[in-house]
Amino acid sequence: MKANFPNVAPLALALVAAAATMPVQAQQVVRIGHVGPVSGPQAHYGRDNENGARMAVDDLNAQGVTIAGKKLKFELIAEDDAADPKQGTAAAQKLCDAKVNGVVGHLNSGTTLPASKVYAGCGLPMISPSATNPQLTALGYKNVFRLLANDNSLGAGLAKHAFEVLKLKKVAVIDDRTAYGQGVAEVFKNTARKLGMEVVSEQYTNDRAVDFTAILTAIKSKKPDGIFFGGMDPQAGPMLRQMQQLGLTKAYLFGGDGICTEKLADLASGARTLGNVVCAIGGLPVDKLPGGQDWRKRYDAKFPKQFQVYSPYTYDATMVLVDAMKRANSTDPKVYGPKIVEANYKGVTAQVQFEPNGELRNPAMSLYTYKDGKRINAN
Repeated sequence: MKANFPNVAPLALALVAAAATMPVQAQQVVRIGHVGPVSGPQAHYGRDNENGARMAVDDLNAQGVTIAGKKLKFELIAEDDAADPKQGTAAAQKLCDAKVNGVVGHLNSGTTLPASKVYAGCGLPMISPSATNPQLTALGYKNVFRLLANDNSLGAGLAKHAFEVLKLKKVAVIDDRTAYGQGVAEVFKNTARKLGMEVVSEQYTNDRAVDFTAILTAIKSKKPDGIFFGGMDPQAGPMLRQMQQLGLTKAYLFGGDGICTEKLADLASGARTLGNVVCAIGGLPVDKLPGGQDWRKRYDAKFPKQFQVYSPYTYDATMVLVDAMKRANSTDPKVYGPKIVEANYKGVTAQVQFEPNGELRNPAMSLYTYKDGKRINAN
């Protein structure tokens, strides 16, 4: 018996035609700029920072963010400043010319300070995950924010720990003459003196030096209980080795977040003086934060053996930019930029809220030392 079915061909064609005329949800590309040193002696910092921002972009794309009726596709535009101020301003201008939607960076205070002027000129919101010089937010730019404690907190906190906990009486100070190193060393020195410690020697170097024998020999004659170094780990590692060689094995080495990396143990090449390091980082350890352990596991799976210090902050900085876009219902920097200061975002590193000048509200600080070649929390 022959079945009597309607002619399905015209119906199918009609459905195809209807589907072709249905509105397709528009997609918009949102580009987040990141700048850090991914070449030179500080490249391990820069890669770590870039990794954090890249991880945030991947997570945002997985979420399927929609703003103003458009599905967003996020892209990371990564630039290298090699920790050089001139290269930093060139990278900043490049991002301005490319009309990215926002910037996460820079890493160093020395590059961030001049770059912030460039971003202010082109109206790009910028959140630094790691530049700690207090001058950054004193410039008065409304588009500039910082996601961790500044040098006033770090330098003063380390000086108080040296005096109140370790009971030190005499300290020496070395800085690398960068905006970061000089700034944090100045705060430590001034706080130490106010507390009653004697600053027995002040020495200077640069952020490319590897031989500190003459400086440390001059310091040794003053018999300090501790040495503060304002600088980064590529210098702190050799300094620790040379401290051991010169017999400065009982003196503490203090430093800010610039030396407080997991890589410092490798750079110190087994020097016993590594165990004398006391360093500070703005914020709480990731593994002590709600969800922090899971975040670190995901990071390590994506970027094995690359974690240093700041990647959780670049991750949060990227998320805070996009949170402001959502609240403003716009990806236009001029529209969403003023919303950043109103942030109340639960991040990996903190409940992110800002003071009117762009500083993080109620920033935490954590102290670290090293045991058996591993960085451990000392709070």
